[in-house]
Amino acid sequence: MIEYLLKAFAAFFSIINPMGIMPVFMSMTVALSISQRRKVATKATFIAFIVLILFALAGEYIFRFFSITPESFRIVGGIIFFMVGWEMLQARQSRTKFTPEEQSSYMDDITITPLAVPMIAGPGAITNSIIFWEEATAPEQKIGLVGVVFLVLFLVWISLVGAGKIMSYMGETGNKIMLRLMGMIVMVIAVEFFFSGLLPMLGLR
Repeated sequence: MIEYLLKAFAAFFSIINPMGIMPVFMSMTVALSISQRRKVATKATFIAFIVLILFALAGEYIFRFFSITPESFRIVGGIIFFMVGWEMLQARQSRTKFTPEEQSSYMDDITITPLAVPMIAGPGAITNSIIFWEEATAPEQKIGLVGVVFLVLFLVWISLVGAGKIMSYMGETGNKIMLRLMGMIVMVIAVEFFFSGLLPMLGLR
């Protein structure tokens, strides 16, 4: 039981990478207040938790029903990431003035995609959920797996909430510089996502 849970924790933590998500989150929420960033972080991690548990319970059937492969999921994730990175590179996410309606719409847009899916609950994490759920041979292991996913996403939430405090010290100029740099990094991640899905489909990996 302990070995199973430790293995699951290590797998989810390394794939989701809370510290790796933090700078991207900082870049995408530069125009939001600390309380709004906290709200986005909470909603994104909650949605990611629901997605991972849903795929753990029925992911194999969902993939079969829609004829979806992990590789195609990575390709789509790469395209989404590239579009986000391009917007960040143009500093279009750095507007400091929103109407209340624009703020609400913007927060909803980034919370579900790309923050919750595919940044937190990405192809690797979803595949992990399916595999570890199938490996669980006892109810205690399945319950423990849910606890592991919750723990990892709680650590993600802590890192995202902490990111807001860092942003408040950087100022507008620092945030714009970071936005462009992180945009380039996100685009590189997008390329990796895309080809990690495309090459196996072409039989090249």
